[in-house]
Amino acid sequence: MAADGRLKFLEDKWDEAVAAKLDAPELLRYRSNLLGSDLRITNFGGGNTSSKLDEMDPVTGETVKVLWVKGSGGDLGSIKRAGFATLYLDRLLALEKQYKGVAEEDAMVALYPLVTFNNNPTAASIDTPLHGFLPFAHVDHLHPDWGIALAASANGKQKMEEFNKEFGHKLAWLPWQRPGFELGMMLRKIVQETPGCDGVVLGGHGLFTWGDTQREAYLNTITIIDQLGQFIERHASQPNYIRFGGSKVKSHAERVKIAAEVMPSLRGAVSRRQRWIGSFTDADAVLGFVNSRNAEQLAHLGTSCPDHFIRTKIRPMFLKWDPATDPKEIPALIESSLETYRAEYADYYKKHALADSPKQRDASPTVVLLPGVGMFTFGKSKTEARLTGEFYINAIGVMQGAGALGGGVECKDIPQAGPAASADQFTMYDNYVALPPSEAFRIEYWALEEAKIRRQPPEKQLSRQVALIVGGGSGIGHQVALIAAERGAHVVVADRDAAAAERVAEECKAIAGKEAVGFTAIDIRDRKAIQSALEATIKLFGGIDILVNTAAMFPSSPDGIITDAQWGLTLEINVTANYLLVDEAQKILKAQGLDSSVVLTSSANAVVAKRGSEAYDVSKAALSHLVRELAVTLAPKVRVNGISPATVVKGSTMFPRDRVKASLTKYKIPFSESSTDDELRNALAQFYAERTLTHTPIDPRDCAEAIMFLAGPLTRCTTGHIIPVDGGLVEAYLR
Repeated sequence: MAADGRLKFLEDKWDEAVAAKLDAPELLRYRSNLLGSDLRITNFGGGNTSSKLDEMDPVTGETVKVLWVKGSGGDLGSIKRAGFATLYLDRLLALEKQYKGVAEEDAMVALYPLVTFNNNPTAASIDTPLHGFLPFAHVDHLHPDWGIALAASANGKQKMEEFNKEFGHKLAWLPWQRPGFELGMMLRKIVQETPGCDGVVLGGHGLFTWGDTQREAYLNTITIIDQLGQFIERHASQPNYIRFGGSKVKSHAERVKIAAEVMPSLRGAVSRRQRWIGSFTDADAVLGFVNSRNAEQLAHLGTSCPDHFIRTKIRPMFLKWDPATDPKEIPALIESSLETYRAEYADYYKKHALADSPKQRDASPTVVLLPGVGMFTFGKSKTEARLTGEFYINAIGVMQGAGALGGGVECKDIPQAGPAASADQFTMYDNYVALPPSEAFRIEYWALEEAKIRRQPPEKQLSRQVALIVGGGSGIGHQVALIAAERGAHVVVADRDAAAAERVAEECKAIAGKEAVGFTAIDIRDRKAIQSALEATIKLFGGIDILVNTAAMFPSSPDGIITDAQWGLTLEINVTANYLLVDEAQKILKAQGLDSSVVLTSSANAVVAKRGSEAYDVSKAALSHLVRELAVTLAPKVRVNGISPATVVKGSTMFPRDRVKASLTKYKIPFSESSTDDELRNALAQFYAERTLTHTPIDPRDCAEAIMFLAGPLTRCTTGHIIPVDGGLVEAYLR
């Protein structure tokens, strides 16, 4: 098959100049990456590819046929050669002799390591027999929206025959069957019974295509998917088709603002069992769905493709809000809707759980739909939250495509019904057929899925938490941001110097990943600027769990005289601005209702009286008491603590060259004008260190470690406390 201009939506990305340089396994990797590069072809982590290749047996030296197939949990778009499992094909097929029937097919997975080729450590997925039993050299199993739309249509089998006739194909139809050994044998059988078969539609699930060469398999796959798109889009353009029954409400003009206001309450509500990171989208596809007449009923049916509801759960939570009314109604609506959602989820679990089923997981939704506003999604990370949203957008596309194929005509046939589930177990609306709850449960609580979850690495100390680091562009704040990233937090670096905040954010991304870090400008003297930074944090991650401020100023002048304006500015930045920052943040923390932490930065100067730094010392004394006041005010959900460092010279913006030179002169420490800034700072830092019991210069990292100790879970019973980080400065001992 050649494209011959038959591709209307997709692009043939195959580059023969690249492919010609690759060996057979690398060609499989190349084909997989191309297919996974377009979400219209398959979703993230969804689907799998395979090739049956000739390899030399490392034991016998003979040539054997080896099945290379995407390993468990891999993603086609990013998979490498090492991501494929390899199995002796003849031994895999011989496992049929051990097969005792569908009731015990899960036990077959434990046998796959016994037929592994060349001691490959990559685990074979549950889809392995689906590829092994198909008698084709190169096989693609994908989940394109257009393909699932056909597979999830009440008239899907009938429409497949129309498609075959129109485009000259021989696709075959299989009723719903959970992936596994049984489905592999069903695929083999339907291909044997369908002369000229060039693909299989799995009812409620996805699409299988193949080819004799890597290039042929790729081209067959993208051509059939593109033609399915043409077929469905032609149906959608018919005069009698009204998408999702037409609009019921209009999109709110201030929906982005409403989303930011709602998100903390929503995140807090869904995070009562375990914390989640949030994401929001008002994409056109989402608004077209949530604003429609059919949205509530379609959403309650749930999704069809297994890859979808593993992330999106059995169904989303739909908030019955009228965008023409007051947005202040939404928080109360969240609470009542969540109570109903959790009760329904508990019933779903109770009805379908078996004696050996895993314990019920968090009953909170991962997808929340709000008419007029958009879609909120949640995951253990920003990436997971975003992907959950992408998967539900896939589900919207599936429901839209199924509705278009129905053309408004009610169809009672359920071709997805088969040995695994009878017709009465399926529910259908607007031609869209959802997976039966019993089958959804068998996948969501599948022992094999549970095992996959348990194989995941343990989460870090601050995983699922959002840390806003004010003053994070330099010095102590810089180190706090790095430690927060190292410990698994999602980090927003905020600084008056936005360029510095961005540079630190890039460092954090190298640790935590590009989607786990953001930056924003902030001026903590200005409530509006604070609100803007807080809103930016909510837009990125859904809320705030840790707030740290290290920003401060030390007034200085060439003659050592502090003006009234400098005095006022010092107290404004070091005291009032801290209050403004926490006062604005506490509104979000209160809306969330989650245990949270605030850490502010005082100074040893708060208790050491001396000449020449009155403005700074008094401001820090006031800040130390502000910590205690805020701890009382924000209890019990929010802990407020502080650190009290001695002078930190390294990396501090409060020590420009002129101030360092002035200090060295004041203390009669010799220096050379040719010395670098760092050499001057080190000399001053060592002088300060000699005045302490440890004789150790205070490093920004020392202060950051203390801050993150107070911010983290190890100090859950500590609030209103200030930790000295001063090397043992006797003058700072409290009397």
